[in-house]
Amino acid sequence: MKRIGADTMRFTGILAACLIILPLFVTLSFVYRQPPSDSNGAFAGSRALDETTNQEEPKDKLVSGLLSANFNEESCLSRYQSVSYRKTSPYKPSPYLVSRLRSYENLHKRCGPHTEAYDKALEQLNSGVKIGDSECNYVVWISFSGLGNRILTLASAFLYALLTNRVLLADPGNDLGTLLCEPFPQTSWLLPLDFPLKGKFESFDQKFTHCHGNMLSTKRISAERTLPSFLYLHLAHDYNEHDKLFFCDDEQSVLHKVPWLIMKTNNYFVPSLFLMPSFENELKKLFPEKEAVFHHLGRYLFHPTNDVWGLITRYYEAYLAKADEKIGIQIRTFEPGHGPFDYVMDQIQSCFLQEKLLPEIKMQESVKIHSKNPISKAVLMTSLSAGYYEKVRDMYWRYPTATGEVIGVYQPSHETFQQSENKMHNKKALAEMYLLSLSDKLITSSWSTFGYVAQGLGGLTPWIMYKPENQTATDPACGRAMSMEPCFHAPPFYDCKAKRGIDTGRVVPHVRHCEDMSWGLKLVDRNEL
Repeated sequence: MKRIGADTMRFTGILAACLIILPLFVTLSFVYRQPPSDSNGAFAGSRALDETTNQEEPKDKLVSGLLSANFNEESCLSRYQSVSYRKTSPYKPSPYLVSRLRSYENLHKRCGPHTEAYDKALEQLNSGVKIGDSECNYVVWISFSGLGNRILTLASAFLYALLTNRVLLADPGNDLGTLLCEPFPQTSWLLPLDFPLKGKFESFDQKFTHCHGNMLSTKRISAERTLPSFLYLHLAHDYNEHDKLFFCDDEQSVLHKVPWLIMKTNNYFVPSLFLMPSFENELKKLFPEKEAVFHHLGRYLFHPTNDVWGLITRYYEAYLAKADEKIGIQIRTFEPGHGPFDYVMDQIQSCFLQEKLLPEIKMQESVKIHSKNPISKAVLMTSLSAGYYEKVRDMYWRYPTATGEVIGVYQPSHETFQQSENKMHNKKALAEMYLLSLSDKLITSSWSTFGYVAQGLGGLTPWIMYKPENQTATDPACGRAMSMEPCFHAPPFYDCKAKRGIDTGRVVPHVRHCEDMSWGLKLVDRNEL
C-alpha cells in the first residue's frame, strides 16, 4: 500500500509538470511555424514564392479597399488575382474615395437594371417630359470608337456619374460584356437590350432634337422651361461651342434636373471636370493625388473576363515571368500604310538607348561572358506591324550586349490594321494593354489611347515617343511624361464666367498641356503654374 501511494504521488507530480510545460511547448511550436515576414513589402516579379517557406506571399487583393469583397472570385478571376502579377502601387486610394465607391455600389444595386426604381425611371423616359423628381437618375454611355477610347471614356463617364449622384449604364455595343467583368456587386452596369432608345443611338448627332448643344443654340432649354425626360450629350472630338457648355456650372445646374443623360464621347474629359468650381471640393477629397485618377478608376472598373485573363496569364507566364526586368514598348503610327517605317524604327531604337532602358550591343562575334547568371530583360512590344519587333529581336539575337545582359523580345500579335468591331481583335488588344501595364518601365507612342490605358492601369510614368514630322524621327526621340494620366485630346478653351476664350492649360497648377499634344490637357501633381 505504501508502494502504491508513492507511485500515485509520483504520477500526480509528473502530470502536474506536463500541464505546466505543455502550453509553453504549444506556444513555441506555433511561433516557429510562422513564416518570416516580408521585409521589403514590395512585389518584384510574378507570383514569387517565399524562399524560406515555399508559400505564396500574401497580397492585398482588395487594393487598399478600392475593390469590394462582395464578389464570387471564380466569376472574374482577374479581379483579385491581378495583384499577384503587379508590383505594389505607391498610389493608395483615399479613404473618402473608398467610402464613395461603396455608397455608389449601393445606389447602383438599388437603381440598376430590372429594379423597381429603374422601371419607374423608364416610365418617365417614355413620357418624354420630366414629371416630378426621380428617385434615380442615370447617365447612359454609348459604345463609340476604338477600345482604348472606350475604356478612357467609360472611366470619364463613371467619374461624372459619381460626382452627380447618377447611375452609370454602359451600352454593351458589340463586345463589352465579353471583354470586361461586371464592376459593381450583385447588379449589372450593362444597358438592357430592350432599353427604349437603344435602337436610335446611331442617329444621335448634333442635329438630334434632344441634343443638349442643339437645344442651347435654339434657346429651347433653360432652368425656367419644362425640361425633357432625357438629353443627348455630344462630347466627341467634333463637338461645337454649344456642346462644350457641358463643362460650365450654369449648364450643370440645368442638367442636374434631367433624369436621363445619354452621352457619346471619344475623349478622356476628366481634366476639364477639375476646372469646374462646382466639382472642385469633391474632387480634392476623392483624389488627393491628381495624377492617380485613372489609375484608381481603371483598377476599380476594368477587370478582364476569364477568357481574356487566360490570354494574359498564359502569355505572361510563358515569356515574361522569369525576367529580372520587363520593358514595354507600345508602337502606334498615324502614317498612311502599315509599315514598318525606317524612321519609326530609328526613333524606337534611339529612345531605348538614349534613355538607357536597354543596353548597347557589341558588333563583334564573340565577347567575354560577364556572368554565369546574367541579368535578363524581357521586352514586350505591341504594334499592328510585326516589323519593329523583328528588327529589335534580331538586333539582340545577332549581337551580344555590351553589359552582358540577356534580352528577350516578344510580341503577342500583329493584326496589320485596327479592327474595332472584331471581337477577337479586341480581346487581344485588351490582353496586350494589360500585359504592357505589368511592365517595370514603359515606352508609349504620342496620341495613343492604347498607351494611355496601359500606363494608367500599371501606375507607370512612361517615356513618350514624340510624333514624327515629315517622315523624320524627332531629336530627342522621346521624353519622360509629367504624369501617368491620359491626355484629353479635344478640351474646351472657354471661361464660363467671363464668357470668352481662355487657355485652360494655365488656369490651375494641376491641369497642364500634354507632352504629346500641345493643345490637349492632362492632370499632374504640381503646386505652381
